[in-house]
Amino acid sequence: MKAKDLIFALLFILIFLPFFVFPEAYEWFTKTTKEHGFLMSFVKFAILATMGESLGLRIKTGKYNFKGFGLLPRAIVWGFLGFFIFIAFKIFATGTPVFLDYMGLKDVMVNFTSPDFNTTKLITAFFISFFMNLIFAPVMMTFHKITDTHIEQKGGKITALFTDIPIGRIMSEDINWKVQWGFVFKKTIPFFWIPAHTITFMLPPEFRVLFAAVLGIALGVILAIASQMNKAK
Repeated sequence: MKAKDLIFALLFILIFLPFFVFPEAYEWFTKTTKEHGFLMSFVKFAILATMGESLGLRIKTGKYNFKGFGLLPRAIVWGFLGFFIFIAFKIFATGTPVFLDYMGLKDVMVNFTSPDFNTTKLITAFFISFFMNLIFAPVMMTFHKITDTHIEQKGGKITALFTDIPIGRIMSEDINWKVQWGFVFKKTIPFFWIPAHTITFMLPPEFRVLFAAVLGIALGVILAIASQMNKAK
């Protein structure tokens, strides 16, 4: 393991270690998450999902960052996406139990909000993840791909966030839809994201967005693989 890999691993540990060592840090986290959900979602995704992109870059190039990659603007975009992920979690975690109740599943919300494991809770968590990843995830992933491409084309500068994004051109000329559909959507959504977010929705509400942000590190690896596939085409 090289020094930069050790630093990356230590940074990751230091982010989470206080919550396991100091009860006050854990209490602060749960209280702040409940009271300031949007702000905490921004921070979680800006840090953790960006670390995932940096890890993906390490896999592709051997570096965690380089001039033109745009780590800061990418972090800001991830924070912005964190807002909408927070909203999506609220919408799907509330609406899906209502739908399942309509379909005949009994005592859905009671079992879903129970701190104990039960079959109904597992079924509900699965369908929340299922609908969220089919309806929301492809839009979010595509938007993220567009912003990443725009940041790269602007040399990774922060000013990229204040210029018009040529969405139509990027979608028609720069996105490899064969990879985006055949790998990112068709394979990672059913085989990774739906199972992973089923686990997410089994967790207490204050930890769901945090766990989703941690999964952003996995997303960085997935994006790295997709990028390599894109170059191979």
